[in-house]
Amino acid sequence: MADVAVLGTGRMGSAMARRVAAAGHHLTVWNRTEATARALAESMPAAAVVVAPTPAAAVQNNDVILSVLADGDATRAILLDRAVLAALTPGAVVCDLGTSGVSAAGDIATTLYGAGMRFVDAPVSGSVSAVEAGTLLVMAGGEPGAIDAARTVLGAFARTIRRVGPVGAGQAMKLAVNLVVHDLNAAVSEALVIAKRAGIAVEDAYDVFQESVIAAPFVVYKRAAFLDPHTTVAMSLDLVNKDLRLITGLANELGVSVPLTNAAARSVAAACGAGYGSDDMASLMRFLDVRPSSRPAQDDPR
Repeated sequence: MADVAVLGTGRMGSAMARRVAAAGHHLTVWNRTEATARALAESMPAAAVVVAPTPAAAVQNNDVILSVLADGDATRAILLDRAVLAALTPGAVVCDLGTSGVSAAGDIATTLYGAGMRFVDAPVSGSVSAVEAGTLLVMAGGEPGAIDAARTVLGAFARTIRRVGPVGAGQAMKLAVNLVVHDLNAAVSEALVIAKRAGIAVEDAYDVFQESVIAAPFVVYKRAAFLDPHTTVAMSLDLVNKDLRLITGLANELGVSVPLTNAAARSVAAACGAGYGSDDMASLMRFLDVRPSSRPAQDDPR
């Protein structure tokens, strides 16, 4: 069994921590809001997890570090902190499971390699329910040996751990996946508003979606979020907004035209600006439903 630290005990981090502890690994957790980490620890069997007061204390004497932080800035700030770097055990494997971006992965890898550590950018595809079922997909970028060293720990909550290339490739693959997810979320949102405005009950429209050619897994598992605004938030529009900035930024760097994604990004940014940022990504539909029409007036000479 490995000695594991989990940095970040939000929804995904907490679910991963539970699976890691249940698999028999020795677990230490840290969260910026310590009460959140302590609530996690108190909900688990006695002695299953240690709560560390600082990130440096959390990583000390641990073999595998799982970073599950909100964005690249937060991940850089924690993993590149001098105290954290000094506390890491030589040869430890640091895995970034968040969507931090290709640039962040490169920065972190360069510093960790220089300090004698190993690094895997390992963003994931799947929700909290996939973590709880152990069916998550990990898109890993890094040296094969580093990925193999973390495989047993990652396997506590992931069914598939696929190496897609060197460091940075995991982040690029995740952004490619999320491009489809966020464009699809925008498309479903727009389609539901059209159906509703045409007099079709939203529930009936969604039934048709699930029985039609568009019944992708995303469409199926997001049903509750689209139909009930009180459903627990799985991924907020603020995080979608962050992802879309990373996606369009990478596309620009690579010289790839992404007009559909640019349009989705504008809609999401507008929804966040209107106060929907902390709501689930499916709330884009509710924003579009109340947003004033951009259709030119009939007397508009255009």
